[in-house]
Amino acid sequence: MKLKQLLKDKLTLEELAYAPSTFDIIGSREKAIAIVEIPPELEGKKYIIAEAIMQIHKNVKTVLRKLSERKTVYRIREYEVLLGDEDTEVIHKEYGIRLKLDPRKVYFSPREATERLRIARQVMPGETVMVMFAGVGPYALMIVKHQPLVDKVIAIELNPYAYKYMVENVKINKMETKIIPILGDVRDKSKDWFGLCNRVVMPLPKGAYKFLDEAFQCLKIEGGTIHFYFWAREEDISREAIEHIWGYAWKYKKKIKILDLRKVLPYAPGVYKICVDFRVNYIE
Repeated sequence: MKLKQLLKDKLTLEELAYAPSTFDIIGSREKAIAIVEIPPELEGKKYIIAEAIMQIHKNVKTVLRKLSERKTVYRIREYEVLLGDEDTEVIHKEYGIRLKLDPRKVYFSPREATERLRIARQVMPGETVMVMFAGVGPYALMIVKHQPLVDKVIAIELNPYAYKYMVENVKINKMETKIIPILGDVRDKSKDWFGLCNRVVMPLPKGAYKFLDEAFQCLKIEGGTIHFYFWAREEDISREAIEHIWGYAWKYKKKIKILDLRKVLPYAPGVYKICVDFRVNYIE
């Protein structure tokens, strides 16, 4: 049953126009949490909306309301617990992997599951992969799950809570021999891997361009592939991202081949999270 259908008898027609039609669910059949955005016009009906969500999804034990945009270098939001358990730690299941996390402490987007799978399916046997801004490990885990012959995945994360969950998730999924979790700043920790990687994943749309220098240097001398995420406006979807890429291609005297450019998710009206997949080859 759709949320707005269930709310028809509980909200006025005017209120119903403001009612959320979508929300995120993180977790499993055993325990999940719902994350919803409620506009100021429905402040007085927020608990009714939370009850409706839990009525539709019996596995939801907590309903969280977004109170802010993502803040700080850790990319986390402020939330209000509308209904249910204060304990918001869950195990989220996604394409064969399990991810333990608490969205009040770490960044995680369930909407990017298919994008993570898309990247994982491109990894070839024997590759060494660098995942920057690794979070609780979804990209790293997905890569190993769908390409078990990968040599190793280096996963760097700044948030100590996310790093702790990543270490635990690596154990939960029995991938200790493949994934190397690293706590710290990408700018510092990636130096240990300069010249050693076949592929670099940069799943941070806001500010990832500031780390393209490190991404280029992580690749082996013969080159490799970079998956670069960026926020772009609809009317000029590729220009700024491509300009950043070409700037470093010129700096390091590399030739570039754009393999793909795609919209991943809408961020705001007319603004999208995009991914540019490109190949870097060394020029003699």
